[in-house]
Amino acid sequence: MPKRTQALDFAPGPVVLDVLGKDLVNADRRRILDPKTGGVILFGRNFESRQQLTQLTQAIKAIRQDVLISIDHEGGRVQRCRTDGFTHLPAMRRLGDIWSRANKKSPVDNAALAMRAATACGYVLASELLACGVDFSFTPVLDLDYGRSAVIGDRSFGSDPAIVFALAKSLNHGLQLAGMSNCGKHFPGHGWAEADSHVAIPVDERALKTIMAADAKPYEYLGLSLASVMPAHVIYPKVDSQPAGFSKIWLQNILRKQLQFKGVIFSDDLSMEGASVAGSVVQAAKTALKAGCDQVLICNRPDLADQLLADLPYDAKAYQESRTRVARLFPSRKLDWAQLQKEAEYRSAKDLLRELQLIA
Repeated sequence: MPKRTQALDFAPGPVVLDVLGKDLVNADRRRILDPKTGGVILFGRNFESRQQLTQLTQAIKAIRQDVLISIDHEGGRVQRCRTDGFTHLPAMRRLGDIWSRANKKSPVDNAALAMRAATACGYVLASELLACGVDFSFTPVLDLDYGRSAVIGDRSFGSDPAIVFALAKSLNHGLQLAGMSNCGKHFPGHGWAEADSHVAIPVDERALKTIMAADAKPYEYLGLSLASVMPAHVIYPKVDSQPAGFSKIWLQNILRKQLQFKGVIFSDDLSMEGASVAGSVVQAAKTALKAGCDQVLICNRPDLADQLLADLPYDAKAYQESRTRVARLFPSRKLDWAQLQKEAEYRSAKDLLRELQLIA
């Protein structure tokens, strides 16, 4: 196991929040210093160049070493850093297409090539972020694509849970080789619900048996290799009246007990419309944490972040179990950009992706 930083006042709290721009302002510093803060999530507005991003992550770590710096960086249309040397990675559907393409003579070769490409994507993704001081990315998407959800679409590896599992497992291996943990999302599955939880409240009317037999299978298959999970802001009324991220049935009875998941559970962004059914941001955070989340995200609303930090009840001793889980997500190595460009594994991974015409 890689060494962790728990011995040096390691005390991340339950709130993951964002920062306003490309440099820290006093309000950012105040929020990061709050003992309820446990992570900082970055967005496209926080990125201008590799140098600027590195300076920003260093400034965050100078305030607190024990906040996990994260980002949504999947490839395709969900990739926050795309310029100044960052590799624009393919949408995950491209990997599923390699697996499934017509080739009757060598279907095993197709599958093996897709898995190699997924590992290469994971390695490149993680190593480039780590070289700029970003600890963690919320990837991979484990949702199945039924052709119904525009917000998922080509972010998904495909519609077959076995293929989604195999490619996600390979991508996770690439992340791990580079020194980064993974996050499967959006449990138990966002692919069937048509509405976008950013702006609406999606509902999936299917039976629990149907969901568990398909959408939740990648989570079951991945087992101990899954480091963290983000539940969906989707209501599954035949299971619970609350969205999955606020549901003890989904998070404790099914994810923790039935599927034996041992890693970190993050809420999805509490400022999204899909979270509105849980009430105010403080009520939503309390419900999510009580349901089984280890950390809750509040993004793009500094006013709500301030409200959450001011009013969310927090017992540091009671939070110790979650804190121990979060500690396992911190990266196992550090590197810089110049070092990365000389690394044989990184160059080999990019060569394979170029050969497959997955990157420029």
